[in-house]
Amino acid sequence: MNMELHVYIAFVIATTIMIALPGPSVLLTVAHSISFGWKRGVVTVAGATLGIAVQLLVAAIGLTSVLNIVTEAFEWLRWAGALYLVYLGVKQWRSAKNPLEFDTKSVSKKNHFFQGVIVTIFNPKSLIFIAAFLPQFINTANPIGIQFATIVPTFLIITFTVTSVWAIVAGKGSKFLKSQRAYQSVSRASGGLMIAAGMGLAAARRGN
Repeated sequence: MNMELHVYIAFVIATTIMIALPGPSVLLTVAHSISFGWKRGVVTVAGATLGIAVQLLVAAIGLTSVLNIVTEAFEWLRWAGALYLVYLGVKQWRSAKNPLEFDTKSVSKKNHFFQGVIVTIFNPKSLIFIAAFLPQFINTANPIGIQFATIVPTFLIITFTVTSVWAIVAGKGSKFLKSQRAYQSVSRASGGLMIAAGMGLAAARRGN
């Protein structure tokens, strides 16, 4: 698959952590699960995964274009991406003190799949994150197309699996999920891990 095993494992772990963060797609999934049950939530997850697939395609085309123009620009992109991950980690940590709110009153009973697609595909922050995240695991010495052929399906499988867990937990344990203390713990742990990951990737860039 033209990816070293330790790099692939690091990618799987990092992707799982990132996808688990309560962003717009996760919050929509949780709202649907609380309102209509976890099965409807999983339908929303399927739509969100399709939206992510489109964003991954856009990001892959863009990153391949950058690499074809000049490899040095790709290295700068990886630096910027690593620093951006640190910024997101700090933001996630600080957001833990904010009240956790799920808008379960305004969600529609129809088109759960379509809502998942729309909320995800038109979320610019998600696309920016993907464009910053993926280059960290790309080796410019190997064919980039083959690497994307491994990364993209893995990313989508993790997206569907992790977000589906959110749907099931929301549908069966909404009381626990709404706990502010639990939310703070998850947010701070995730934020801390993201900061560490970003700093680690930045250090790796510096060491190259």
